[in-house]
Amino acid sequence: MSLIAGTVVSLPVSREVSPFGYFLTTGSEDVLLHYTELTRDIKIGETLEVFVFFDTEDRLAVTMKKPYLTLGEMAKLVVADVHPRLGCFLEIGLGRQLLLPIRELPELEELRPQVGDEVFVIMEHDKQGRLRAKLAGERELAPLAFHAPTTWVNQWVEALVYKPLQMGTFVLVDGGVLGFGAIGMIHSSERSHMLRLGEKVKCRVTLVREDGRVNLAMTQRKEVGRNEDADKLLAFMKERPMGGMPYSDATPPDIIKQRFGISKSAFKRALGKLMKDGLVVQKENWTYLSESAPKQQPEEK
Repeated sequence: MSLIAGTVVSLPVSREVSPFGYFLTTGSEDVLLHYTELTRDIKIGETLEVFVFFDTEDRLAVTMKKPYLTLGEMAKLVVADVHPRLGCFLEIGLGRQLLLPIRELPELEELRPQVGDEVFVIMEHDKQGRLRAKLAGERELAPLAFHAPTTWVNQWVEALVYKPLQMGTFVLVDGGVLGFGAIGMIHSSERSHMLRLGEKVKCRVTLVREDGRVNLAMTQRKEVGRNEDADKLLAFMKERPMGGMPYSDATPPDIIKQRFGISKSAFKRALGKLMKDGLVVQKENWTYLSESAPKQQPEEK
């Protein structure tokens, strides 16, 4: 029998060697079960179910503690630490962490996980046989996911990012009592900001596709969002001197996004509602509360 890191094996206790611990044997190979890896009292000759790993000195060792996953298995693990050159260290339930190498992470630093985020990973070996994690993708997640019910449309759901891209963000929507979860995508036009790997996000189901996957948005429905945005613009102008602001239909989208946190189209919808309701007017590139609109345009400050 050959010992392989990442596997669970049953081995008899061969002998105790103080101050280190107990040696378990395969018959041809002995492996140390350190005192700190015990979960209860044991006896010589007893057969134990143990997890095989490499210790801090790269020697094979075993523990009675149960890991969250074993070799080849997938699990959702919490990011315990982040190293700028090595990658992320993940909690696996053993009092030590599993490395998710930097090459597994997005190139853009702002898309990489932070401490406390959760990621779906598979335990594997590196070229030296040491344990590490690799990201789980659609191939691993899809067989476990369920078809989202059509009743989800326009409902707000919790989702976890498993693949962040500039064109869109792929997530696993929390399944709750229904099961593992449903695969979804937030298009870049439906995001309020870039989402990082492992980030939890609250989003709205806009479409349940025929294949059971969902399209999502981080904003309210247009009519609801329009009213909220309109209220936000109205409140902003009421606090401004002379009740005006140097923003209008002609203002560039990036300035609108930076100042109000909404898209240019959302800004125009909100502005259109306010103008239709007779609450604001536009003069050149400024917008004013109707009752405070000046006869002459002031210089922008």
